Amino acid sequence: MEAFDLHRMALDKVPLDFLGEVALRSLYTFVLVFLFLKITGRRGVRQMSLFEVLIILTLGSAAGDVAFYDDVPMLPVLVVFVTLALLYRLVMWLMAHSERLEDLLEGKPVIVVEHGELAWEKLHAENMTEFEFFMELRISGVDQLGQVRLAIMETNGQLSVFYYPDDEVKPGLCILPEGCSERFIIVPDAGDYVCVRCSKITPLKAGEKRACSRCANPEWSKASRAKRVT
Repeated sequence: MEAFDLHRMALDKVPLDFLGEVALRSLYTFVLVFLFLKITGRRGVRQMSLFEVLIILTLGSAAGDVAFYDDVPMLPVLVVFVTLALLYRLVMWLMAHSERLEDLLEGKPVIVVEHGELAWEKLHAENMTEFEFFMELRISGVDQLGQVRLAIMETNGQLSVFYYPDDEVKPGLCILPEGCSERFIIVPDAGDYVCVRCSKITPLKAGEKRACSRCANPEWSKASRAKRVT
């Protein structure tokens, strides 16, 4: 086999007119996916549950095979799409009648901030880092956790945020990118400090060096009292 053979790289062993068949197969699979999405309802990718993402990935695999491979017949792929559409409808009906099945397939909403403090253990149980989560909050206009009364990670991955009124904002962890707030191992002044890892607020004395009682992290920053700018 010759390396960098342009004919082999472009067509391999298939004839040139097979490209027309590829176009027809691609149109066929596009129509099938479109019909499937019309049947199951319009929802954005971020609104899809884990079960729905699994269905779409399965459809994508079937669509890709029939679009590119000349030895994959088109009718069995139609059966795959019909079967998955019926399965989807059946599972949706079962979930409407079984809360346990719904929790198994869709999951449950998770509270990740409560009363201005990060629910650190729950966040890690969702395989999400603090950096990813803080980015989501910043997009919602939050710059310190004390502004947040409640934040809920929904089953579709979206974040629902409920805020304190300005006159009830609590001191909390500044979640702006690193460099926007100072971090200390030995605190310079007495006051309220917040663990930069789990957001626990602790009053510390000047010159004190202490690990967080919640997560054993040694780094602190001064608790922010900033209010939301809307």
